[in-house]
Amino acid sequence: MTRLDVALGPLHLRSPLVASSGTVGSISEWAAVADVAAYGAAVSKSVSRDPWPGRPAPRLSPTEAGMLNSIGIQNPGIEQWLALHSGEVASLGVPVWGSAVGNSVDEFADVAAGLSTAPIEAIEVNLSCPNLEGEGMFALDAQASGRVIEAVVAVARVPVGAKLSPNAENIVAIAEAVSRAGAAWLTLTNTVWGAAIDIERRRPAISGVIGGYSGVGMKPVALRCVIEVHRALPDVPILGLGGVRTGGDLIEYIMAGASAVGVGTAHFENPKAGRRILKEAVRWCKQQGVGSIAELTGVAI
Repeated sequence: MTRLDVALGPLHLRSPLVASSGTVGSISEWAAVADVAAYGAAVSKSVSRDPWPGRPAPRLSPTEAGMLNSIGIQNPGIEQWLALHSGEVASLGVPVWGSAVGNSVDEFADVAAGLSTAPIEAIEVNLSCPNLEGEGMFALDAQASGRVIEAVVAVARVPVGAKLSPNAENIVAIAEAVSRAGAAWLTLTNTVWGAAIDIERRRPAISGVIGGYSGVGMKPVALRCVIEVHRALPDVPILGLGGVRTGGDLIEYIMAGASAVGVGTAHFENPKAGRRILKEAVRWCKQQGVGSIAELTGVAI
């Protein structure tokens, strides 16, 4: 019997699979149709301090392999999110993490304080947001990212993780900064910048022109990030994600240095994808005589 439970820093997960933020809504809708028992946790859609309207349509576009999104992190704001979802979190059959976004350090901290009043088990800080206190994206600036994590950790009542961007020039530097600031784990990674053209309309396929690419083509990019960070910071827990569709993908991420693995875009194809992915991984472990998924962490590096 292969043990599936893993440790992600201070978090103990019954399964190495985590349902990724932005692909399972506020969890309740997805939990109604998915096999939540296959997951160690599920991350709710990112929420900001104030309501964000998101970008106008078209906001999604399929690609040859994967998809582009330009949602703009549409959400009702933390006050309304708590009113709508806080009461249901504990009854969904899977541990729920909140996801915080903001345009300033104070905004991130305010969201984290609000999320901490809900029965969630952790907070994942989505650093892929415009930094209105400076220039560019938080996740591309080590010092700015560190300040956000430090502020969130100061007010959060649960463990805090940092979700980093593959667009960073030096992702190891960002990883080091947020780890020093108190991040209990790193989520590697978010979407990568991409674009597509609708040749019939002679316009960009999404309203934001440049959007976030996710799906099967992300795996080599995200896997590279996991390997680089694990080599440089072997003791820092990693949640690896990007293009996970099979049990073999899960095993690859674990061998590259991840302690747990996220499933995202695959949910749009099949909300029950996690059950199949986990079964495939368990079958491989049995064939290879692996007694515990956790013993594979980093073995290839």
